[in-house]
Amino acid sequence: MRVSVPVTVSTLIINLILLTPASAEEVVSFRNHVSAILSRSGCNAGSCHGNLTGKGGLKLSIRGEDAAFDYAALTREMLGRRVNVLHPAVSLLLHKATGELPHGGGIRFDRGSHEYRVLRAWIAQGCRYDANTQPPTRLTVTPTRAVLFAPQDRVSIRAVATFPDGSQRDVTNLATFETTAVGIVQVQPTGEAIREREGEVVVLVRYLNQQVPVSLAFLPDRPAARLESFAPHSELDRLNADLWRELRIEPSAPVSDAVFMRRAYLDACGILPTAPEVRQFLADTDPAKREKLVDSLLIRPEFADYWAQKWSDILRNEEKSLDRKGVQIFYRWIRNWLAEDRPLHDFAREVLTARGSTYQNPPANFYRAIRDPYQRAESVAQVFLGLRISCARCHNHPFDVWTQDDYHQFAALFNRIDYRVLANNRRDALDKHEFVGEQIVLARPSGELPLPRGGKAVPAFLGSTTPNLSGRADRLAAVADWVADPNNPFFARTQANRIWFHLFGQGIVEPNDDFKIANPPSHPALLDHLAKQFAATGYRLRPLVRYIMTSQTYQRSSRINATNAADSTTHFSRAVVHPLEAEQLLDGLSAILAVPVQFPGYPTATRAGELPAPAQVGRRYAETPGSRFLRVFGKPERLLTCECERSEDPGMLQAFQMLTGELLNDMLRRPNNRIGRALEQGTPDTVLLEEFFLTTLTRYPHPAEREKLLQYLKSAPNRRAGWEDIVWGLLNSKEFLLRR
Repeated sequence: MRVSVPVTVSTLIINLILLTPASAEEVVSFRNHVSAILSRSGCNAGSCHGNLTGKGGLKLSIRGEDAAFDYAALTREMLGRRVNVLHPAVSLLLHKATGELPHGGGIRFDRGSHEYRVLRAWIAQGCRYDANTQPPTRLTVTPTRAVLFAPQDRVSIRAVATFPDGSQRDVTNLATFETTAVGIVQVQPTGEAIREREGEVVVLVRYLNQQVPVSLAFLPDRPAARLESFAPHSELDRLNADLWRELRIEPSAPVSDAVFMRRAYLDACGILPTAPEVRQFLADTDPAKREKLVDSLLIRPEFADYWAQKWSDILRNEEKSLDRKGVQIFYRWIRNWLAEDRPLHDFAREVLTARGSTYQNPPANFYRAIRDPYQRAESVAQVFLGLRISCARCHNHPFDVWTQDDYHQFAALFNRIDYRVLANNRRDALDKHEFVGEQIVLARPSGELPLPRGGKAVPAFLGSTTPNLSGRADRLAAVADWVADPNNPFFARTQANRIWFHLFGQGIVEPNDDFKIANPPSHPALLDHLAKQFAATGYRLRPLVRYIMTSQTYQRSSRINATNAADSTTHFSRAVVHPLEAEQLLDGLSAILAVPVQFPGYPTATRAGELPAPAQVGRRYAETPGSRFLRVFGKPERLLTCECERSEDPGMLQAFQMLTGELLNDMLRRPNNRIGRALEQGTPDTVLLEEFFLTTLTRYPHPAEREKLLQYLKSAPNRRAGWEDIVWGLLNSKEFLLRR
């Protein structure tokens, strides 16, 4: 609730008596000085007086976003006891902050501090409220990036504010310094950042309504990086090489052909290569064979299957909201779009403007799954713009530029969407979120979104000029045009970062859909380059995937050297090792053992990577070993517009499923699986061993492995049992379970 500050008789008397400061001190501004100090001291943070209910009887607006409210709280509440204009030094405000009286927040500053002097001067000058004072228009911080090698352990940060009249002021002693990681750096009130331990961190410098991130890297002393063996293949590689030189990081050696092939198949198509494909690739002596392999993968049907799964995950293509027919229609539309390699900005346009029957116009299912304007706004911002704006629904975003007004104005763009439910044959009459049957998505010609504090929200884009959308204007078309516009500042960067994330296991911005001031790119120049490359090739998926996969950066191994041990994910000097996705793992088991897996409601030959959506187990179908396996290994339910819903972290339950789970053991014991057929055909053990190594690990067995495993077969109770044990061991090995 906003509080207006009336000009009372007492206020006029105080201002007349104390119109001129006792000394020649600068006139203190409540908005530009006092509010900044309250933020700097943490007084208006959410954990203190900025809390929803305040603390100790005093409530301030969160981070000083409402100066009038804060002024009234400090000067009018408790009969004005918090400030004493006649005897400033005895003001309760100062006694509490300096610890001279009991204070739940502890000592915030001492009597000799700059903060104390400014607050005391403000009180002595009559607690002026400068209602017409304008906030700064820009904050210039130097440096914005610094790399320090031991023994260097500190750097001074300076902040200068520019005001509407063009004047500038050094506000370092009024700014707030917040860090994104604990224990790496300590920033003194003077702006001096002092290393506590080695690492990289972002310091967010904030002064009133302006915020600027400062990236700091405190690194061990080490010699200059030697990159003679790294031959850049593209501008992508050159940009990474420049960063590695700056950080004195040497990239890992190139990956072997076998590991590259396995990685490429998994990353591009979500499958493992067959034994004949491995033999052919490893025997090929063409220097360009890796580029040719990538080209061949990009035109396979599995490529479209795999990337359609990724888009289905974040577009919430799930059966409870869309029903079985809806998810299949939506999935096929997404897959066909990617198979034809049509532009992704046009894909976004089709999704955002979709209306009509959810059966006849597949992209309309996006809005069918998201039923209120706030969820629609948050989903569109996250998927297509890389922005998480949900915090701003309740308060101005603490670590970004988005305000409550921005949030509600963006949500107002999606307020007129409505539905006509033609049929709903849901199985649970009490479940209002289940829909079974055709629906019509439509746009009403009128209706505005109410603001929480009263009034109506004026629809507006995020951070961009918005056309007049009053009356019967088509707001969805306007949003789509803005998102798909080549000048949109978010779309290309977001999609380029998302593609990089899927190929490297880590985004240049991470999380990959959380672009904000406090979370800058780990390599800004690289992200800008990829976004331009994406736009230059028509916003198409295949060219950017090819560009990245054929780079020398993508082809680094996961082996650690002395300089990149700490670079686990941030600067891409080595490959990130991570578990196979649920679908990759299950399809791999099925292909290796030549045993199809049954999924509820789908034909027997369906791969996990082809499933339009997870089955509604328990509602329509009984759980099968295949559906249970996917759930345990982290296939998302698609209830969130976020790739964070997918879990790839190996846990005890997953390990138990692989070691003793009914699915794997049943597949191993099937009489007609690959083992059974090979034994029936009299395949020699040496040939079969090679076959399983090629299909499982994408390599030939080493001589020692060959000798020991063939010897094991001779000592096994029977040949079939011996082979089941060997294959079980291969399938439970880290080399199979991990993407390297």
